[in-house]
Amino acid sequence: MATRSVRSIPIPFLARKIALAGAVLGVLVPAAAAGAGEPVATPARRSIPVSPRPVHTYSIVARDPATGAMGVAVQSHWFSVGSIVSWAEAGVGAVATQSLVDASYGPLALEMLKAGRSPEDALRGLLAADAGSDVRQVGIVDAQGRTAAHTGARCIPEAGHHLGDGYTTQANLMERSTVWDAMAKAYESAGGPFAERLLAALEAAQKEKGDIRGRQSAAILIVAAKASGRPWEDRLVDLRVEDAPDPVAELKRLVRLHTAYQHMNSGDQAMEHGDAEAARREYGRAETLMPESLEMVYWHAVALANAGSVEESIPLFARVFRRDRNWVALTRRLVPIRLLNVSEADLARILAGTRR
Repeated sequence: MATRSVRSIPIPFLARKIALAGAVLGVLVPAAAAGAGEPVATPARRSIPVSPRPVHTYSIVARDPATGAMGVAVQSHWFSVGSIVSWAEAGVGAVATQSLVDASYGPLALEMLKAGRSPEDALRGLLAADAGSDVRQVGIVDAQGRTAAHTGARCIPEAGHHLGDGYTTQANLMERSTVWDAMAKAYESAGGPFAERLLAALEAAQKEKGDIRGRQSAAILIVAAKASGRPWEDRLVDLRVEDAPDPVAELKRLVRLHTAYQHMNSGDQAMEHGDAEAARREYGRAETLMPESLEMVYWHAVALANAGSVEESIPLFARVFRRDRNWVALTRRLVPIRLLNVSEADLARILAGTRR
């Protein structure tokens, strides 16, 4: 089957489809979205070629009621599912487009939401403009927590979706028809951070046997409640497992690692501001999450030493030095630039750990 790059869909193509969807809805789409100077298409049902990919899968799109963040989590027996299914924009919404995927549904739905349409209106326009709507499956949530979902009549069974309060779950080509409801129940009952609750939905799907073909890839994408004008900061979580025997388990590990590095970043900022105690606290949290990471252990040791707890830092330094002596050379380099603020005597005690 011929394929195309879904992350570089030509602007004229998107403009025509946005204009067509807008015309179906009887609304004006902003010139920036529809393409300045281009005529708006008449509201006729037609298909614009997109070379669909058969990404049969299960996913959840949701808005976190506590923070307003929005996200998509997905798993499939298809390579690199996150590059096709998951779409989200800070302050706008999140979309999962799957089954026989028309990847343009993602950016088009976001443009329609940005133009002021509800998820239901945006979805209605996209489906009416697509002659292949009966093989599509879509879930949408906007920044207000409103939702819409569609499972086409020709999606491969078992297929269906669940509309919840601020979220939707959707699945097709499942072994059981219980998957999407199980995902909804797991998401609603899960505690903890937003990312962990999204992953709970994926784990619930897999407990119901998930994709009848098995497992291959998974992804999670979370964006901020409001756009800051700095897109690199608005994308809060963007992690993918492209090909793995147990992609959801690996994605769960990556989310834990991502959280640990967020604490590492906070520790770095504390060090920049000379706040040794805050650095010690943040690096310690990172190490607790990922004790197997030399990076986490080492910078926790540095923070302890900088906070005056040299004796407490020495076993951590020793653990790192035993596994990789390059960290010994790095430790010596930190003293002259004052990232490790210890005396010559304390440095000697720290480096003595290389012989332990």
